[in-house]
Amino acid sequence: PTGTDRLAEACANMDLDPDGVVVNVQGDEPLIDPALINAVAQRLAESPDCVMSTAAHAITDAAELDNPNVVKVVVDAQWRAMYFSRAPIPWWRDGRLAGTPLSADPPPLRHVGIYAYRPPFLARYPSLRRSPLEAVESLEQLRVLWHGERIAVVRAEQAPGPGVDTPEDLERVRRIVAGQTDA
Repeated sequence: PTGTDRLAEACANMDLDPDGVVVNVQGDEPLIDPALINAVAQRLAESPDCVMSTAAHAITDAAELDNPNVVKVVVDAQWRAMYFSRAPIPWWRDGRLAGTPLSADPPPLRHVGIYAYRPPFLARYPSLRRSPLEAVESLEQLRVLWHGERIAVVRAEQAPGPGVDTPEDLERVRRIVAGQTDA
């Protein structure tokens, strides 16, 4: 039903070190910098209280904040995920004035489609009951939070190349890979 379920199934027959880290770079993020992959793995290795890690970067474009294809994340003071959503979060209660920069503190964060897992948690993930929030948002990482587990987040200083959520995005990435345009 989800990428994490598929990854768990693929890893089930492997003799994984329980103290190791499994990284899943999702196919809709083909332009992720290898340094970010390493940073996400390292973040999990350094976060013994977390079963997963992922990445996020500051959103600077208001259109991205409002786009439901752009997943947002709110983190706590230790950069552990509190919630993921397709809606604009955090929400300015009194309204954000047009033209107000999105660099407020805290800035809204775009979740990047990369995850690292501890192998014992990855093996357990498919047995966890799907959460109502996961069903509403269509975001599998919400199952993890629903069941009281923690997800460490790496702050990427810059956005990775564009993700692929629509046919137009795919064409844009193809042009970038072919060297016909910049990210």
